[in-house]
Amino acid sequence: MTDHALRMLRNDRRLAELASRALDFDLDRAVHGHAEEVRLASGGPLEVVAGDATGGTYSVCADGSVLYADSEGAAGIIGSSVDEALELVIGLPGWRDCTRLSPDDGEEKVLACLAETEDEIREYDGIDEERAEFRAALGFPERSPVELVRRLRAALLRTEPDFVLLNAEEGCAYDRLGPAGPPLWEPVLAAGRADLARLREGDRTAWREVAEDPVRRRITLRAAQFDRAEDDLELLRHLLRHETRSSMTDELRLAAVLVGLHGDTGDLPLLLDVRETDFDTACGLSDVPGPGAGVDELRQWARELDESMFGSDPSDEPVSTWTDLARDQGMTGLARVTLIRELDSIVMDQSRLRRPGAPRTLATAPLSALAQDFEELGDLPQALRAQRLYAALQETAWDRASARHTLARLEREAGRLPQAVDSLAAVREALATPGDDSLRHWQRVNLGRFIAEEHYQLTLALVDAGRSEEARALLTAADAVLDELSDNAAKGVRELAERTTARVRGAG
Repeated sequence: MTDHALRMLRNDRRLAELASRALDFDLDRAVHGHAEEVRLASGGPLEVVAGDATGGTYSVCADGSVLYADSEGAAGIIGSSVDEALELVIGLPGWRDCTRLSPDDGEEKVLACLAETEDEIREYDGIDEERAEFRAALGFPERSPVELVRRLRAALLRTEPDFVLLNAEEGCAYDRLGPAGPPLWEPVLAAGRADLARLREGDRTAWREVAEDPVRRRITLRAAQFDRAEDDLELLRHLLRHETRSSMTDELRLAAVLVGLHGDTGDLPLLLDVRETDFDTACGLSDVPGPGAGVDELRQWARELDESMFGSDPSDEPVSTWTDLARDQGMTGLARVTLIRELDSIVMDQSRLRRPGAPRTLATAPLSALAQDFEELGDLPQALRAQRLYAALQETAWDRASARHTLARLEREAGRLPQAVDSLAAVREALATPGDDSLRHWQRVNLGRFIAEEHYQLTLALVDAGRSEEARALLTAADAVLDELSDNAAKGVRELAERTTARVRGAG
């Protein structure tokens, strides 16, 4: 990585003008920044260094990589340095039309596509001499178009997860510029496939290490789900026995199904023993055939569960399967980007939430799950996006109050105190004028206690932020909520209420 070319352009006005004229790489446009405020999903730094006539911008990331973002909402890495990016721009005058090309397309197709694009450019600009002059001034070698296409594709595929661009205000991700990378399940399953191969080879060290590591065990079971072999029964039994340590996981049920599909009735005692591990497994595996079951009954049970919950195609799995396993392996960037794109797709098309059997109603649980996933990843802005939409779509008074209460907590934790105050006001409105009977007992249940606690927590945050007048107003509302709670529900809140009142009084 080097900033040799960028330094030369900044120090040589004639060369900078040549870059603007011949390459549409204009340093003067950098002062205007991008068309909208943007940031990287990873939180890394981003410096706009040039722009083009279409409104696109070239930005340098922390590692020197150059991110190009167009004005239509697409972005991608085009080089590991400004030097590499400029080599690309010089050698491929119509490089934006090359983002879908691959070296696998063959030299003839690549050259034909480039020739068509360059001929269109030559109708308006004489590009060849100026580009040759620029290349010589910077000391760049002349590379073949096929080599540059190969480099461009490799750079674009590096965009995710570390260089995904977000609209800073809305939080939505820019589209991929160029090819989509591999589906998330491929990198997630890679280690599991390797461990499965070692188990099949009879590596006894692997049998011990994989079985005793809960994450490796889960990934290996998932690998076995999509790569089934007749000779796997013994290793599946081994993993099933050890997965009981994690209680009732999806992978425990999967292991039981994979064992059952082999149709060996000698495994019934094992399956029944696993079922009795604890209460959760007894519920989760309650329909395991009894001791006297035959081969057909065992296989039928396993096939029905396999068809309803698992299957052999990784692309059929819910995205949450792969994001959870990615997080377990430390692939938090990949998980975050996948979740952001999943949220974006729902924001753009809420019909994805329609219930199959009741198309006029929405199943909003995926939004709540996304908010929780983002919170666990420490990404409060995205958690707020998901929770805000989730709250807006709730229909019953109970669900509105509960969702707004969670939204207020997230806003407080994100330092958005005025928004949190408004969210709690919406909660109180739902309590006062519910419009249905779902909240008739709110004063006696945990929801009432949680709402009161959040009022006091936000009051303390307002005091800490020097917003004493707002704190006093919210304290009054908090006390009113507390007064409505039953003695049992209020019991756990009174100490917090007293401490909050003292802090507000002390703040004057």
